[in-house]
Amino acid sequence: MTTPAFVFPGQGSQSVGMGQALAEASPAAAAVFAAADAALGHSISRLAFDGPAEELDRTESAQPALLATSIAYLAAVRERWAALGIEPTTVAWAAGHSMGQYSALVAAEVISLEDGVRLVRERGRLMQASGAGRDGAMAAILGLDDGALPALVERASAYGVFGIANRNAPGQVVVSGERAAIEASAEIARELGARKAIALPVSVAAHSPLMAEAADGMRRVLAAVDFRDPTVPLLANADAHPITTADGARAELVEHLTAGVDWVAAVERMTASGVTTFIEAGPGRVLTGLIKRIAPDAQTFPLDDSTSPDRLAVPFATATTA
Repeated sequence: MTTPAFVFPGQGSQSVGMGQALAEASPAAAAVFAAADAALGHSISRLAFDGPAEELDRTESAQPALLATSIAYLAAVRERWAALGIEPTTVAWAAGHSMGQYSALVAAEVISLEDGVRLVRERGRLMQASGAGRDGAMAAILGLDDGALPALVERASAYGVFGIANRNAPGQVVVSGERAAIEASAEIARELGARKAIALPVSVAAHSPLMAEAADGMRRVLAAVDFRDPTVPLLANADAHPITTADGARAELVEHLTAGVDWVAAVERMTASGVTTFIEAGPGRVLTGLIKRIAPDAQTFPLDDSTSPDRLAVPFATATTA
């Protein structure tokens, strides 16, 4: 069996119904949702399964629901591998996109599931409150050459706080900052050669200096939580450096609130280390699509399979059981 990297999606991958079929078919997945519900003191699983969408999409709800669903997928596939007699696979890396870092830390046994869902709920609350009085916004910029990004940042910053929040794939970035700067960046990006600029339906400027208050709040919250050294290497969002200690993991969760997510660098770091297989643990297949654009020759396995009755894909099962 190849040595894969596990990747975990961030906010935006949530949808009503996620994890329900999985929990009904997998005792391991059901146990994850039950533990998350108990830790939060309310049924995040019911919100994930039944909605309503406007409540699920709220930052402080979406993040714990996504974490629980991602770890439920991980638990379910491990349960299925065991049932099929497939030896547990060695994991090369665990990498999360933005809020997905918390899922990666739970998977790497840095923090418990219970602490993870409580932390992301607080993260969402602090993000929503951060930068009060400063109108934040985000936008996706498509088709702009990476070489033009410094010019975009320099010119748009003349209108207010502005930066690259996510470098998701070649020619696909998300920008974040004060609304005036985000609105100006759309025209500037088109002048620099972008194909399209799309305002995103969000109320916070994630991964920007406007999240400084949230970062300070999370620093205090995280100091009271038990962290352990990761059982597999993790990657920092901003620059893809390896995280191998508890202190490094705690620092990452503070720093990535105000710094950008360079998903391109993360995937390139993993492929440079010899990874050829990526398993996306969570709802949807957003990261699978991005990885195929960054590393076209890589094998990708999203665990969420809409054609399966339990919505679970089982990597390596066919080759092993044939």
